[in-house]
Amino acid sequence: MIYSYFEYFIFFYSSAMLLSLLLLGIFSSIKQWRFRVYNTEQDDLFLMNSSLTPGISIIAPAFNEEKTIIVNVKSLLTMEYPTFEVIIVNDGSTDRTLELLIREYDLEETAYAYVERIKTAPFKRIFRSRNPLYSNLTIVDKVNGGTKADASNAGINASKYPYFICTDVDCILDRKTMLKMIKPILNSKNRTIAVGAVLRMSNSCDIKNGVITRVRPPRRLIPRFQELEYMRSYLFGKLGWSFINCVPNVSGGLGLFDKEVAINAGGYDGKSHAEDMDLLTKMVTYMSNSKQKYTVDYIPVSCCWTEGPSNLKILARQRIRWATGLAQIFFVHRKVFFNPSYPKLGFIVFPYIFLFEFLAPIIEAFGLFWFLLLIVKGDVNWDTVAFMFLYVYSFGIAISSLVIFMDYLVKRQYKTFWEYFSVWIISLIEGFIYHPFIIYFSIAGYIRYFTSRKIQWGTMTRQGFDIQPEIEHAK
Repeated sequence: MIYSYFEYFIFFYSSAMLLSLLLLGIFSSIKQWRFRVYNTEQDDLFLMNSSLTPGISIIAPAFNEEKTIIVNVKSLLTMEYPTFEVIIVNDGSTDRTLELLIREYDLEETAYAYVERIKTAPFKRIFRSRNPLYSNLTIVDKVNGGTKADASNAGINASKYPYFICTDVDCILDRKTMLKMIKPILNSKNRTIAVGAVLRMSNSCDIKNGVITRVRPPRRLIPRFQELEYMRSYLFGKLGWSFINCVPNVSGGLGLFDKEVAINAGGYDGKSHAEDMDLLTKMVTYMSNSKQKYTVDYIPVSCCWTEGPSNLKILARQRIRWATGLAQIFFVHRKVFFNPSYPKLGFIVFPYIFLFEFLAPIIEAFGLFWFLLLIVKGDVNWDTVAFMFLYVYSFGIAISSLVIFMDYLVKRQYKTFWEYFSVWIISLIEGFIYHPFIIYFSIAGYIRYFTSRKIQWGTMTRQGFDIQPEIEHAK
């Protein structure tokens, strides 16, 4: 009886997952078309020349980022937008991050009206530049709080504009990122509390003075797997969820938020290691509790490039932390599940993420064990197995192919057919090479959280951009 029930469960579980992916594909296609309607150069020009374009604060926490800090700050300062500021939060770095910033941008400690609207680890001081060219640059120096969330809260406290973008200091943003991301807010009938955009891998891209001059697919295997994974996640997943206003999270790598709502919701949880989903959950519950209509939107445009893990060791740190953060979210916000006060969040978003993202690695691992057990017992119908494998394998390749085609339609990021083809080829072997590691790291993260409840941020080793010669580091 258990044997029979388990097989039926797997059948209905897999069918539900495939059906949901199909629906998300349809939804994302509609969203892509809708965005193209008003994503024009004329809109950008109008926003650049309008005095009514809302100001935006770019917040980028930095902890031991000496290899990339200068080139990435340069990138942020060259953004095309009429009114914005860049806030770098030095979160207790122990390397030369702050020293390099002070020297490069002629910084000096200055008096500043820092109001702690959100509680953080102790604030130390504010730096501003003597050079008028960098008048929109602010450096917040604080004691390390142990999480990106705590550093982001300090950036929110120091910000002065009604909207803020939270990003990672190792990210390279497209110069028109703010012009693209502000449009859903200005075009929405309801209050848009958060907007996300597509993230890509910066590995192997040509970068000069903080600007990507040539987009290329990553040369190394693991970042190339992640490139395809990110394309599916954003263009197929989050874009599709935004069609029914059920976005589960706005990426910590790049997200635009309504500052008033974020502060009223309590800001980031300073102890959270899934700060992106945590903040959005708090903002949505705040809007629901206060009976206000809201929208969370995504745009199909690639606006952000981030350096992905280049080897398994770094990938393991990243994915184990993501898994522990996901487990933490469900524990901290368990009251949201099937709560009628939060109809979409409680009855659609959280159950779906729990069933098809949190439980998926566990079910896959158990399914593999069950399959091996059936082989030992000699109970495998190999004709049926071959048919089911071909069906699932073909469906996965079809999804990846559609996503690559959608990316091509939005904007031709790669210059040659062979670059697109090289990314598509990855989909043929992803399930055999990359995916098993993701399952293993996810389960390891769950075990770590539920056995110790301790989450370590981990070190994301950077290769960096425009690396200076070793003699420069010795000075």
